[in-house]
Amino acid sequence: MREVQVRTGSGKFGQRVAIGPHELAADEPRESEGDDTGPSPHELLLAALGSCTSMTVKLYADRKGWSLRGVEVHLTGRHEGGHYLIARTLHLAGDLDDPQRGRLLEIAEKCPVAKTLRGTIQISTAIV
Repeated sequence: MREVQVRTGSGKFGQRVAIGPHELAADEPRESEGDDTGPSPHELLLAALGSCTSMTVKLYADRKGWSLRGVEVHLTGRHEGGHYLIARTLHLAGDLDDPQRGRLLEIAEKCPVAKTLRGTIQISTAIV
């Protein structure tokens, strides 16, 4: 896996994110006193889960030869009672029967990012 580098950007919260040859911005929305130059950190987390879910479901359907034309994943997140709650909704385009749709829902629960978020995460931090 490639290293992710995050550097201070412009404004109060702006950040520059580099992942291999890819660059993107992170920030906070204006209602949180940011400049809204990019997604917030929690929005990036939701994007990671959504993209992983879509990839996993599509890959599984392709391997099975099912007629899944596309996957759209809608996610929202909110803090409540000391927990972060994520709501994820899948929209599956294609001629799928109910058992196939049910199986794809099961597969969505097994995407690697979902497994990571449900597991124990250990973070070590050092200052150099």
